[in-house]
This record gives sequence, C-alpha cells and structure tokens, in this order.
Amino acid sequence: MNFKLNSEYIELCQLLKLENLAQSGGEAKFFISEGQVNVNGEVELRKRKKIYAGDVVEFEGTKIEVAAS
Repeated sequence: MNFKLNSEYIELCQLLKLENLAQSGGEAKFFISEGQVNVNGEVELRKRKKIYAGDVVEFEGTKIEVAAS
C-alpha cells in the first residue's frame, strides 16, 4: 500500500486513521501505545512520531510505503 505525502510529514496516528487502519485517532493511539505498529522495521511507541517520505509503516500485516507527492 502506498501513501502520497502532501506535506513535509504526517503524524503516525493520523496516518493510521487516514488509511482506515484505525477507526479514530484514539484507536490509532491505543494501537501505537500497545506496540502494535512498526516504523522502518522497529516498534514505535510515539503516537505523534513524524513520518516522512521514504518511511515504511507496518500494522497488522499491512505495509504502508510513504512517498512524496
């Protein structure tokens, strides 16, 4: 799955919500705090982690490759 970034970065919790992997921002933050989300192959616990073009986010078997638009 690819995500086209329209700005410099997007916060991790916003990305999960926009890609419909979480139903709300609160749910996205819960998944992150529980250690269920990987960024570039490592568990990420920061809910507002800035995700830039070139980053790869993985959650429940879904891989999101972030690219500049």
